[in-house]
Amino acid sequence: MKNLFLIRHAKSDWNDAKLDDFDRPLNKRGRKDAPFMAEQLSRRLNTHVLIISSPANRAFSTASEFAKALSINPENIIKEPKLYEASVEDIIEVIEELPEKAETVLLFGHNPGITWAVNNITGSRIDNVPTCGICEISVDTENWSEAKVKSKLLSFHFPKESVDR
Repeated sequence: MKNLFLIRHAKSDWNDAKLDDFDRPLNKRGRKDAPFMAEQLSRRLNTHVLIISSPANRAFSTASEFAKALSINPENIIKEPKLYEASVEDIIEVIEELPEKAETVLLFGHNPGITWAVNNITGSRIDNVPTCGICEISVDTENWSEAKVKSKLLSFHFPKESVDR
């Protein structure tokens, strides 16, 4: 059994029109949501975690907040270029190539790819994974290469559903 968390980056800052999309940072809400959601998830994980992120600033910044909450050095986050502007096929390829020894993986990326990937591998019908949304997926196999046919969506959480903030 494997555990996969597909996570969309937190809210990004669009104030600087000259800034390249790849370099956009998190905005104020994103800087608040990422540590909040990271803390929520860290309470449930008690295992070694592999973190893989799009190298884009907003995705990597979000992944770094999760790493900190899980007491993982952000330098250990794997930056995967395929996850920036990824198609569903790109994301599935990254998942299928994960090291077999990895039992729990947090994968950070962008929409629409994250939403499409969740729906594609789990058969779910989520309209949109919002910013900093977390999709917890159970992969009922020991081989990541079988993730596309042996996955089930266990939970779906996002910042705005939390009223106790």
